[in-house]
Amino acid sequence: MRIYVGWDPREDIAYQVCEHSIKRRDANAEVIPLKQNDMRKQGIYTREIDKLATTEFTFTRFFVPYLNDYKGWAVFCDCDFLWKISAKELEQYFDNSKAVVCVQHEYTPEEGSIKMDAQVQTAYPRKNWSSMVLWNCDHPKNKLLTPEFLNKQTPKFLHRFSWLEDSDIGALPHEYNWLVEWYKEPKDGVPKILHYTEGGPWFDGYRDCEYSDDWKKEVINLFSA
Repeated sequence: MRIYVGWDPREDIAYQVCEHSIKRRDANAEVIPLKQNDMRKQGIYTREIDKLATTEFTFTRFFVPYLNDYKGWAVFCDCDFLWKISAKELEQYFDNSKAVVCVQHEYTPEEGSIKMDAQVQTAYPRKNWSSMVLWNCDHPKNKLLTPEFLNKQTPKFLHRFSWLEDSDIGALPHEYNWLVEWYKEPKDGVPKILHYTEGGPWFDGYRDCEYSDDWKKEVINLFSA
């Protein structure tokens, strides 16, 4: 299993904990940070700095099929995730008839509210669908995602998966992208992968958010290993 994780210098600790949570439950998982600076140095990522992009991986996630040589399946997730299950569990959702598989959230945060790191919350269709994606890298429609193509597209086009038909997008149960503060136990089930989308315990103001103890325990395990 190859898992690409968004990386941002402001959230390096979140990345470290996310990576640790994946590898602790599946030692064979290959975790790869998507570092925008590295991609720029390689000439892969040439987009101008977008002041509206809340993280450095706002767009790098869409380069996964290219980075994976358009072969096989790969997973992307934001760095503000905490995995509670083995990555192998996701393999049952690899549907070769789909270009991507993701949780199709009905998530509409209040427009203009403030989330992590003083970032302004924006609402748009399919919000958070792209925060975790199972990529069918050799699907014919994903061959369109070349660096030349991706560096020119709008945020709206990319985050809404607009190069695909609706029928190309497979559905993943929401337990695998559990939006903290949005989904609730037991009404919505039990989380398998936590997503601190509003802000995690590594930010001031979120030290004691829901599931903060899960994240803090993972930190202890990381630094005591």
